[in-house]
Amino acid sequence: MNPIIEFCISNLANGSYKAMEMLEEDPDFDIIEYSCLSHCTLCAESIFCLVNGERVTGNTPEELVDNVYQFLEENPMF
Repeated sequence: MNPIIEFCISNLANGSYKAMEMLEEDPDFDIIEYSCLSHCTLCAESIFCLVNGERVTGNTPEELVDNVYQFLEENPMF
């Protein structure tokens, strides 16, 4: 079972699109886009995604990608 990484379309427009593109290159991830993830305050403040239902943030797309990998290392699925 692959980790599920969810992105909000509004947040993609705010800067997380590049991070999503980088994460899509990893075949071990399932990437999903939603119109809204109901984290509007966070969405307005920073770029983020949900990794297996948990929020992961970053100041830049590159930092977000690094934080996703770090989160998965610290929180293995199995």
